[in-house]
Amino acid sequence: MAALLPEAVSPALTVVVPSVNGWGDLADCLEALEGERSDVVLEVLVPDRLGSALQAQVRSRFPWVRLLPAPAEATIPELRAVAFNAAQGEAVAVIEDHVLVPRGWARAVLAGLSGDVNVIGGAVENAATETLVDWAAFLCEYSQLLPPLPTGRVPRITGNNTVYRRSVLERYREAWSAGRWEDYLHEAMVQGGEALYQHPEIVVGHRKHYSVSEYAGQRFLYARSFAGARVVDRVWGVRLMYGAAAALLPAVLLARICRTVWRKGRYRGLLIRSVPLLLLFVACWGAGEVVGYWFGAGASLQRVK
Repeated sequence: MAALLPEAVSPALTVVVPSVNGWGDLADCLEALEGERSDVVLEVLVPDRLGSALQAQVRSRFPWVRLLPAPAEATIPELRAVAFNAAQGEAVAVIEDHVLVPRGWARAVLAGLSGDVNVIGGAVENAATETLVDWAAFLCEYSQLLPPLPTGRVPRITGNNTVYRRSVLERYREAWSAGRWEDYLHEAMVQGGEALYQHPEIVVGHRKHYSVSEYAGQRFLYARSFAGARVVDRVWGVRLMYGAAAALLPAVLLARICRTVWRKGRYRGLLIRSVPLLLLFVACWGAGEVVGYWFGAGASLQRVK
């Protein structure tokens, strides 16, 4: 394991980077974070499920990173929970291994946690712009985060450009230990009286390259894991009803994506060209929810990356 921070040095910010996509993505992510170390006393935690070969590469290239080896079947929420348990910083940020932070990001997120603000989310922009598939995947998943975005208190924030005071995370340990996605944690926080704040000026780049089949499969797996967790304690009649309603989801999702992108005025041409791919992606999304509601999550969450 990489060396820990000296005992006399307390990190101002811990950054959690679950490792699920491989060395190419992770190396670029960590290189971007390396530039932040001159501004902020930074702790970077990489809970990794990919094994010893990748971990050896991290130790060699980024010896300042703290690796947290995890079983191959660990889910992304479980990897995050491992890191939350290990975090030493007063603030804890969560990104993904295919996210690139810009210079000055660490200072900006710490500045956002001012006064009585304890939880903030930033914006996410597409940094994988080479292919239409990558654009369609981004619009499918992140159209709601296209600028302009409201500033201040909001009902929901993103999960991959997010910062929490560690003391607040500790109060919601039960929620982030439940093996659920970040929306479950954020909902628990809101119900507990915590406010979520959005800072659109704190932007990260989402650089993930997909094939058509890969992204369609990932949408199905994510949707199945989400739906299965949502009805895990529900009776069969409720599950049947939810699954039947989810059959209408593709039309709702496509309309929402198109309306959001068109209203915001950016990427209209890309949206039009992406419609055939978006049709496939939202169909897989809806199918995943139907299967999740009717038959449970299965092993879908372990396969999301």
